Amino acid sequence: MFDYGKRTYIMGILNVTPDSFSDGGDFENVEAAVEHAKEMINEGADIIDLGGESTRPGHNYVDIKEEIRRTVPVVKRLKEEIDIPISVDTYKSEVAEEALKLGVEMINDIWGLRKDNNMAKVIGKYNAKVCIMHNQEGTEYSKDIMESIKDFLRESISIAIEAGIKKENIVLDPGIGFGKTFEQNLEVLDRLSELQELGYPILLGTSRKSVIGNVLNVEPKKRIEGTIATTVLGIKSGVDIVRVHDVAQNLNAAKMADAICRK
Repeated sequence: MFDYGKRTYIMGILNVTPDSFSDGGDFENVEAAVEHAKEMINEGADIIDLGGESTRPGHNYVDIKEEIRRTVPVVKRLKEEIDIPISVDTYKSEVAEEALKLGVEMINDIWGLRKDNNMAKVIGKYNAKVCIMHNQEGTEYSKDIMESIKDFLRESISIAIEAGIKKENIVLDPGIGFGKTFEQNLEVLDRLSELQELGYPILLGTSRKSVIGNVLNVEPKKRIEGTIATTVLGIKSGVDIVRVHDVAQNLNAAKMADAICRK
């Protein structure tokens, strides 16, 4: 799908939820969602990441039927009307399977294939790509945080491969904002380059998150510059994909960073 190493790829965020922390309710109906996806593609998005359940801190659980109701009609329209890959952001295998049946290319699992024991098997069955994210309950780590994250990701990689997911279909995400304090998030961002030793493409998702809000003391939609800073520093540390709300601005920043960092 992507030729990693030559440039940074942009994943545009499309939330079809009423309660996402930044854009909840903005794109709940199918028409609005499809239109926004097309806007992001026109701005340069390489892949669209569609989510039907908010995963912000304190979010409300969405049952499988409701998540399918929110996402499947949008997937159907997107597959008809756009020609770039689609990712679905879910940790539920039933939701993933409904999306994969329609030709979705990637599943973005915020629980790293751990929440639903059937998820890896479903992804493997459809020969799809997966983004494996680090996550945990609470913010306590028994050892160095980066070593803990790498251990988690290694275990999830093993789960994926044993279930038939090809190595070339795996992307890793350190999980900024998940199971980490403000200070831990900053440390992980500072040490992102250590993830390169795992040998897989890295996705960074910081867009408009609270770690930026805590530094800048601004509301989510005013965190563009802070997000761009993490995009650029992430590229310098070896990140291959950035998952963002503000595609055009982050794309320009990525192009400049690529010109400097990717020789």
